[in-house]
Amino acid sequence: MSIMESMGKKKPRPRRSFTPEFKAEIVELCRRGDRSVGQIAKDFDLTETAVRDWVKQAEVDAGERDGLTSSEREELAALRRENRRLREDVDILKRATAFFAKETR
Repeated sequence: MSIMESMGKKKPRPRRSFTPEFKAEIVELCRRGDRSVGQIAKDFDLTETAVRDWVKQAEVDAGERDGLTSSEREELAALRRENRRLREDVDILKRATAFFAKETR
């Protein structure tokens, strides 16, 4: 690989997770308006997209913007997990019913 080819390719950044407290601090810095979102993201080695998403979610949670609040998102995710598990349970019961119906003939 030539130098020019390697210059354009960055290694993907490993996925990181942040505490709600850290996100709240970053959102507060953005709301103060001292620095731009881009500058805050750069200062804390974050992606600008992530910081903008945190600000947007904080606005939704505060009722300043339409959308699903954090608690509604958590509830939706839990309901989807439960729905998936229940569908799997029904599928297993259907297969068991078919198996036993076949065995009794």
